[in-house]
Amino acid sequence: MIADMTARMILEAGAVKYNAERPFFLASGWASPVYIDVQRLISFPRIRRALMDLASEVVLTGAGFEQFDTVAGVESSGIAYGAWIAERLSLPLQYVRRKPRGFGPESQIEGTLRAGARVLLVDDITTDGRSKIEMCRALRAMQASVDHVLVMFFYDVFSEARTLFKELRIELHYLATWRDVLAAARSSGYFAPPAVEQVERFLENPARWSLEHGGIGAFPEHA
Repeated sequence: MIADMTARMILEAGAVKYNAERPFFLASGWASPVYIDVQRLISFPRIRRALMDLASEVVLTGAGFEQFDTVAGVESSGIAYGAWIAERLSLPLQYVRRKPRGFGPESQIEGTLRAGARVLLVDDITTDGRSKIEMCRALRAMQASVDHVLVMFFYDVFSEARTLFKELRIELHYLATWRDVLAAARSSGYFAPPAVEQVERFLENPARWSLEHGGIGAFPEHA
């Protein structure tokens, strides 16, 4: 139910973009025929409120009610979502820079973070998981405990992503994946049949689709 509701909200906000002829190049280097602008959702108050209710339910159900001391949003995409989640959980907030500004591990963190604090890292989306792993490492360098990451949307098409999180003992919480959005798009007629077929090709073998359209074809570590 949560995945279906999230997918419908994403579509209703017009956050799903499609262009197979001129693919979207994700920050991680992958080429994709589809792109989700999760940040667009912050401009829809009713959708935003419902999304935060669902996100709070997912993380509390999955992790527990007394498992966090603070919430950290990822700069800049996760700051708004992190702030709303922190407010709902009655927890302090920090944010993590994508790159250090200055010297020392604390140069990547804004806000007060004590050693040993149990942190919930929050962002809007994750594709192959690598950028979230780097954020978790930055927080751990500050002697924080980071075992959980919450995102609104998880691509869930790159198998290595789950492996990365598992290796670092990080549990990923999310509201919906591309399979959920595609199912909702198909039933609502959001995509024309040729677009559905093209997206399905991408989901079945994202590495091949990406390589054929000018993107990377493997994780950089394995390239």
